[in-house]
Amino acid sequence: MPETKANTAAAPRHDVKVITALRRFAISISVLNIAGYTFLGFEQPWLWPFIAVFTAYVVEIGLEAVSARGEKRAPRFAGGGLKGMVEFLFPAHITGLAVNMLTYVNDRVWVLVFGVIVAVGTKWVLRAPLKGRMRHYMNPSNFGITVILLLFPWASIAPPYHFTEYLYGPADWVLPAIILVLGTLLNAKLTGRMWLIGAWLVGFVLQAVIRGLAMGTSIPAALGMMTGVAFILFTNYMVTDPGTSPSKRSSQIAFGAGVAAMYGVLTGLGIAYGIFFATALVCLIRGGYLWGLHVMAKQRAAVEGQAQQAPAGAGVQVAAVPAPGSSAVPDAAPVGAATAVRTGEPCQDGSCFHGKCASLRVAAREKKAAVSG
Repeated sequence: MPETKANTAAAPRHDVKVITALRRFAISISVLNIAGYTFLGFEQPWLWPFIAVFTAYVVEIGLEAVSARGEKRAPRFAGGGLKGMVEFLFPAHITGLAVNMLTYVNDRVWVLVFGVIVAVGTKWVLRAPLKGRMRHYMNPSNFGITVILLLFPWASIAPPYHFTEYLYGPADWVLPAIILVLGTLLNAKLTGRMWLIGAWLVGFVLQAVIRGLAMGTSIPAALGMMTGVAFILFTNYMVTDPGTSPSKRSSQIAFGAGVAAMYGVLTGLGIAYGIFFATALVCLIRGGYLWGLHVMAKQRAAVEGQAQQAPAGAGVQVAAVPAPGSSAVPDAAPVGAATAVRTGEPCQDGSCFHGKCASLRVAAREKKAAVSG
């Protein structure tokens, strides 16, 4: 098939707001890593963030090239020059730094590389139809971290204290305040995820209180997690990922509250690192929900198409099958009555249970009765 302008066009790019949000997020997480390795107390080797980012770049570019070739289009990183390539790599940059910053795998760098590959690669594997396009629904960084924790039980989350290990006095408050203010501005002006954040925070408080009343958990201790830098980072930069969280207000509330409720259940069951598992499970549920909506929409479209193709007002009469030993011609068959043989299509044969088809059959019978009367 000859190539045309239509099938070689680049895939749709993010809108301006999303690009701006990704740029600021990439800059913020880069600055945080620089500060972390210079004076905050990050414990991973200083070479690892470079390894993580390089791995993320290679996987992102490679899979996009394969996808573009399969879909007969230009890669998203092509045609925009250096600026286009940089903007294309913003998500990979964020994912690579986040996976390295939030996990601790001792000295086994290959586990880190594996986690980054899984995190970036899942965007091409776990997808669901949304607004006419296939979109990934698993939060990449969170999913990569979750897979590491599941497959390598000896691995752990980077200790929260390493964000403020060498800070004392007012600095203990200044850093969380800066992250909180910048994250709030980012989500309020660009990502539009403030309803999600609000639902997540309210839900987190409620699950802590419920666990305290039902299970005897210390409520102040459960709520104390909200004061840490790690919790602020998760709230403003991970759970609000615009690519894998809903944009509609009611859906945002359901998503944020769902993550909080799932965290409460997992923590109540004694499962460690529940905040990452909860996010992954809610993203997975959302992906299944999107696929369910897609399948139902296709079924409705098929039913409507069959109803439109059926002759208006045509009642289908099926020829009776004579019993063994009886006459081949039914005695009660009216003269001139048309007979039909089953086609195997329930909607055409009048044997389906679709509400719309039933309405059409009733209307056809009433019209026929009115004409004959």
